[in-house]
Amino acid sequence: MRSVNHIILILLALISFTCGDKKSQESSPFSINTSESSFRLGDTLKLEINNPKQLSISEVNYKIDEKPIGPNDILEGVTLGNKTITAQIRYGDRTDTISKSIKVFNNVVPTIYSYEVVNTYPHDITSYTQGLEFYKNELFESTGQYEQSKLRKINFETGEVLKNLNLGDKYFGEGLTILNDKIYQLTWRARTGFIYDVNTFEKLSSFKYGTSKEGWGICNNGDVLYKSDGTEKIWILNPDDLTEKGHIEVYTEKGKIPSLNELEWVDGKIFANIYQRNGVVIINPETGGVEGVIDFKPLKKLVTQHDDLDVLNGIAYNPERQTIFVTGKNWDKLFEVTIKKK
Repeated sequence: MRSVNHIILILLALISFTCGDKKSQESSPFSINTSESSFRLGDTLKLEINNPKQLSISEVNYKIDEKPIGPNDILEGVTLGNKTITAQIRYGDRTDTISKSIKVFNNVVPTIYSYEVVNTYPHDITSYTQGLEFYKNELFESTGQYEQSKLRKINFETGEVLKNLNLGDKYFGEGLTILNDKIYQLTWRARTGFIYDVNTFEKLSSFKYGTSKEGWGICNNGDVLYKSDGTEKIWILNPDDLTEKGHIEVYTEKGKIPSLNELEWVDGKIFANIYQRNGVVIINPETGGVEGVIDFKPLKKLVTQHDDLDVLNGIAYNPERQTIFVTGKNWDKLFEVTIKKK
């Protein structure tokens, strides 16, 4: 009987606790009104508090993703995509914090770029290219597919493989980037990346992903790493411990750009393949805004057509030549191109 009574007391305590917790989370009498649910950079927010009970409010403080803003501020200095506006409201001896979700788009139409092929080089037709990058004028490549994934250093003019490392059969190789003599290589769904010595290909360590669930593309600006995960998000990684410091969301003036894949840092911008689109978007890394688009679709017709031929993937900027090298999954050619505004 004691044990039964004891259980009843525990249940009563839980019920009492649950009711009290629910009561403490009652909805606020206020809500945030905005002129629109979506905005573009440069728009005025026009925020106000909906106060149907006409309570006496002494102070309101607004923030957008923890950045203080005024009720009539121009929307600037923020990244694009899904944002949360919060309002801390003081009335009487109480303080309520409420929130509202909005979406922020870019405020410019992307520039359309054309390209010119200046050189064509041989490329291993069996390589399912995932990442491509020049480092000290040497070309490095990461390839995918289970049981076929590799890390390579290549003579880009001849296609000769100068150094090769096969990944374990359980890993599907993805993008790579090189910073301070270290190669950072992603895998797809294993939530694991590898770090190698650029000269010896010795594996130095590995790292796990954070909030991002998959590894697709990666690049760096000399200080931090940028990682895509197949969505519209690009994650910013600390190269010392590979933790995710945050992310940007990639948007045009009309909507988000999902399926971001291979990344390359080019003169202060991020170039990104859009998976299955045979095109590249040029992204402002401060906002996530798409500033340009390059359509490389015609290149696919210039390579050998075969059953395993797949989409464009692989962007490498050569700063010494000031040209861009592009190829694709199971393409037998590597193209050196220049781009210019249409």
